[in-house]
Amino acid sequence: MTLKPLADRVVIKLVEAEETTKSGIILPDNAKEKPQIAEVIAVGPGGVVDGKEITMYLTAGQRVIASKYSGTEVKVDGTEYTIVRQGDILAIVE
Repeated sequence: MTLKPLADRVVIKLVEAEETTKSGIILPDNAKEKPQIAEVIAVGPGGVVDGKEITMYLTAGQRVIASKYSGTEVKVDGTEYTIVRQGDILAIVE
């Protein structure tokens, strides 16, 4: 099954959080923060959303930083994805 986002939506997959600190200390699961860096899996077509023309500037494969608690989490074929609006993407990681 594939996900095809509509309008200004973007499907992202969160990148795993660091398991060790820079000094080499291994972090337990409850001490890890929710990752904010994600990979773009699919991008909607854009178009007119709420009366405004939306142009999509993201492409699949890019790494981005998304708002921490934004979007809708879904599980497809055992893989967890998050669907967010393009406006919830804060930066592109290069």
